[in-house]
Amino acid sequence: MRHNVAGRRLGRTTNQRKALMKNLATALIQNERIETTLPKAKELRKYVEPFITLAKTDSVANRRLAMARLGSRTAVQKLFAPEFRARFSERPGGYTRILKLAHRLGDGADMALVELVDYVLPEPKAEEAAAE
Repeated sequence: MRHNVAGRRLGRTTNQRKALMKNLATALIQNERIETTLPKAKELRKYVEPFITLAKTDSVANRRLAMARLGSRTAVQKLFAPEFRARFSERPGGYTRILKLAHRLGDGADMALVELVDYVLPEPKAEEAAAE
């Protein structure tokens, strides 16, 4: 029985799962939008939202804690940047959105798009718009 056992194993060992979450969280913070499988997306939400809450108060201790858990200097710098923190300062939680996508062609896995709630699609560049 699995009473009081939280979290998904995702078919990986503990170390592989920790590395996967670190890499997905880093990619989400840097790109603000990533595509992954639905179970990974649901686990990622639980992993990455505490980082955004932590970044609301900028202190050396919080930066060190985020760096120890994320392991990516560029992701931590973006997380604690004033413009990034200002986007979520008034929001009490729920910083990510999960959108379900079509099944993956290779194995039929449920796919999902994970993005930060205030994500805005980038405007196409002038050269790309003229090419179309």
